[in-house]
Amino acid sequence: MSSENGGYFLYHSIGQYPAKSADFAAAMSEFASVWGRADDDQWTYLLSRRAEFVDLWRRLIGAAENTVTTCENVTQGLHMLVTSLPDDYLRGRKVLVAADCFPSNHFLLSGLQERLGFKLETVQLRQGASWVEDEDMIAKWDRDVALALVTWVSSTSSRKADMTTLAAHGRAMGSLVGVDITQAAGLLPFAVDAPAVDFVLSTSLKWMCGAPGAGILYVRPELIDSCQPQLRGWFSQDDPFNWDIDRFAYAPDIRRFDNGTPGIVAAAATVPALHWHAEMDKAGLLAHNRALTGKLIAAADDLRLGLVTPREEAQRGGSVMIKLRSVEAARQLIPQLRRHQLYADNRGAILRLSPGHMTSAEATDRLIGLLQDTA
Repeated sequence: MSSENGGYFLYHSIGQYPAKSADFAAAMSEFASVWGRADDDQWTYLLSRRAEFVDLWRRLIGAAENTVTTCENVTQGLHMLVTSLPDDYLRGRKVLVAADCFPSNHFLLSGLQERLGFKLETVQLRQGASWVEDEDMIAKWDRDVALALVTWVSSTSSRKADMTTLAAHGRAMGSLVGVDITQAAGLLPFAVDAPAVDFVLSTSLKWMCGAPGAGILYVRPELIDSCQPQLRGWFSQDDPFNWDIDRFAYAPDIRRFDNGTPGIVAAAATVPALHWHAEMDKAGLLAHNRALTGKLIAAADDLRLGLVTPREEAQRGGSVMIKLRSVEAARQLIPQLRRHQLYADNRGAILRLSPGHMTSAEATDRLIGLLQDTA
């Protein structure tokens, strides 16, 4: 793995790879050249970049053609999906989420429940726990649950949900099952049909090393047929160039989730990162992460610091969250790490560490040395 910027532990936020700056600069320079040229090839170029972005994501998650589209972020993609469902599907029923879901998703759903007529059921953490247990999700997941949004890997603990068990239970309850895969997409393998789920959301940040604003929405083909997105426009049609205002019809596939002129710049900027990722040894990326997260967990134990992340590899994503003695200790540690070219962040007293492709073993040892002073 690269030793350049080896002290980077922020893959839970923004992913990096060695040629990222040059790749982004080249992609944006190419965009500027095409967009600013006085000819008629701009849309051919941009739509091909968008198609390339979608295809790279589709291959990563094993999705069929015409089942993945772009969105700005996970929250927007979730809104697109939830508000497209038939009027009577959610009304009088429940939507299920865990309390440790990404807060933005909870903000959205809590605001939609009155207007769409559903009750938001939030599964709480047990007293003193760091994540919501799968069995607690299942205990609240009855036949009144119309839709459940599962957070595959938590951003606060890096705990990985058991998708096989949860998806099977959701099927038995007759619920729609959606998954936010943002926190581990590109590090841990994921496929939309193993187990089969109804919709998937992600951004291209974190382990995917892409740009902000480059999100994706996958929808199972059978579900697409019953969805009528509220936000619709010329790109929602099978033929975007239908100008007959009395003859609108949704496209027969994922394109119905598009609306007006698509924002493509973020996707175009991200294409080089997706190509880089597609060419990488995925098993090697994960093995590197596991070696360094193993070091961090062992160090937390040696220093008697609280571990807010599962110990078992099969139960966690790519991050290690360590509880320091106080919020103030965590706040003081971050600038100290920065002075040593070690980059991490904190949530309260929790130090969040996510070693990725560019993170080195040597930098990990240096970080552990500074943790000893904090402990």
